[in-house]
Amino acid sequence: MLSLRLVRGGRPLVQARRLLVSAASAGTGFLLLAALGHALSHEGAASSVRRLAWCLVPLAGTVYVAVAVSRTDPALRPERGHPLYGLSPRGLRLLTGTATAAFCALGSVAALILFLLGRGSLGTRPFGDGAAKDLGAGFDIPVAAVITLLTLVPVATAAATAAFTRVPAASGTAQEPPPATSPPPGLPWGIALLAAGFAVRATLGEGTAGLSAKALAGRGGVPGGVVAGWALIAAGLAVAGPGITWLCGRLLQAGQPGAVRLLAGRGLQEEARRVGRPLGVAVAVGAALSAAYGGDATYKATGPLTALGAGLVVGCAVVGLLLAAVESRQARTDITAALAQSGTPAATLRTAVAVRAGAVLLVLLPLTWAVAALATLPVGH
Repeated sequence: MLSLRLVRGGRPLVQARRLLVSAASAGTGFLLLAALGHALSHEGAASSVRRLAWCLVPLAGTVYVAVAVSRTDPALRPERGHPLYGLSPRGLRLLTGTATAAFCALGSVAALILFLLGRGSLGTRPFGDGAAKDLGAGFDIPVAAVITLLTLVPVATAAATAAFTRVPAASGTAQEPPPATSPPPGLPWGIALLAAGFAVRATLGEGTAGLSAKALAGRGGVPGGVVAGWALIAAGLAVAGPGITWLCGRLLQAGQPGAVRLLAGRGLQEEARRVGRPLGVAVAVGAALSAAYGGDATYKATGPLTALGAGLVVGCAVVGLLLAAVESRQARTDITAALAQSGTPAATLRTAVAVRAGAVLLVLLPLTWAVAALATLPVGH
């Protein structure tokens, strides 16, 4: 009951964030059901399995954005080390997972309605002959398979949000954040994962130049080495993101920095652990899209389901980055107020924010291009 009250309550902005989770769940659920419809109407298990496997990418994006929303939800965030609603750590995790599952269940219901409408199963005209065939129009739907696919997103997001819920520290044992001068520990591991991803793609890529628009659509052969290589590359960028962000802050303070560069650099170092991982995920998504559409592939090779999947992944990456920025701003409220009270001009604070954003873009945009270029080099070159 408490979870249902949390779903119903909240300010409009908070509800909008929750609806984003429902929308991502609806899109992923529709793609899963579309893969089921394709399996019903087409012969050849390999093609259907390949389509279902590609649904894991938007599923991962949905889980990612659900965790990000739960971390910034004021109704689910403990403050100043006090238990939320008097719950134990286990109860807090259960509450967070149940509330997130409720958001995603709403999206799963919407996905089922859209799927049935597209097939013409609700007494309406289908979306089109080609689309209806891809959705398995004219074939009986296995109810057990539909229920299994629709519960996959709520269960996965609930488990992830429960696992990553921040549990308040016990009384008298408040955890102090690490100092900004200490670099995050994940940069070497991220570089190692990146190198492993490039090596796997080059070794097991079977002569392909990387992803393509047809590969994203699930058509044509997609070597397993390409998929495994890109998975390692994405994981490496996510792990290395905090370290790269911290180094950006260190570079801003190099030499003899003025007040603006000093504030911007120290702010980046303090925020590196919070915004670095979403920045790494954004770089991975940008590199993958550049590799898929930057070569000879054209958007004509894609279909509506491919566009939906790509849009879901991009949207989840952008939402996760924006929510990390919101969380960072909330965490720096006291520092910003103290600087303002000490006489720091508001223009200086705004300029420091702009310098931070510019420094990150100046580093991450070339990094995105470099990752895409290295990951799509023809094997053997």
